[in-house]
Amino acid sequence: MRLRNKPWAKDKIAAYPQYVIPDPEAKRGRWRELFGRDRPIHVEIGTGKGKFITEMAKLHPDVNFIGIELYPSVLVSALDKLIESGLANVKLLNANAKDLTAFFADGEVSRLYLNFSDPWPKKRHEKRRLTYRGFLALYDRILAEDGDIHLKTDNQSFFEYSLVSLSQYGFVLASVQLDLHQSGMTDNVMTEYEEKFSLKGNRIYRCEAVRPPRRSS
Repeated sequence: MRLRNKPWAKDKIAAYPQYVIPDPEAKRGRWRELFGRDRPIHVEIGTGKGKFITEMAKLHPDVNFIGIELYPSVLVSALDKLIESGLANVKLLNANAKDLTAFFADGEVSRLYLNFSDPWPKKRHEKRRLTYRGFLALYDRILAEDGDIHLKTDNQSFFEYSLVSLSQYGFVLASVQLDLHQSGMTDNVMTEYEEKFSLKGNRIYRCEAVRPPRRSS
């Protein structure tokens, strides 16, 4: 998808450091202090325009949510939603997922959301997929002992790849839906992509995967 460039986005993001944290490395291991409460931390990787994370934060006020988005021109839309909502349990990062372990201490995160991640279908781009084993190793480090990953996609090939990759790494598949909107799940919060793809008649795939037991050193 071609992104619409918003040259003013970085300046607007910089103007709201209370919402988009400018120095996430300094908060490593201290996110609960920033939120001012000892509650579970849920992180969405690729938060896009922010519909999912803001709706989830409204439904789950007892959870601290952090949304990560690489592109400022996209993140600024999530920032607008956050400003409008006034939610105190959401923070945003303009950052790259490959740096997760620089932002979060080992075991600091309770749940990760991967919503409609870029499938990178070409084999030579496999290492860029957010369910490639290199990324799973990062998730393994920052997730708590009973932490898990919730993944949604409309791309069947990426979903199948992800199920295999997660299983091979040692994650336990706790739930798999091959047609989410026909599964009877009543508390699903849709993303912008999900709404668009669903209207086109695309099937939505979803899974939950629990991190493997911590390896003893």
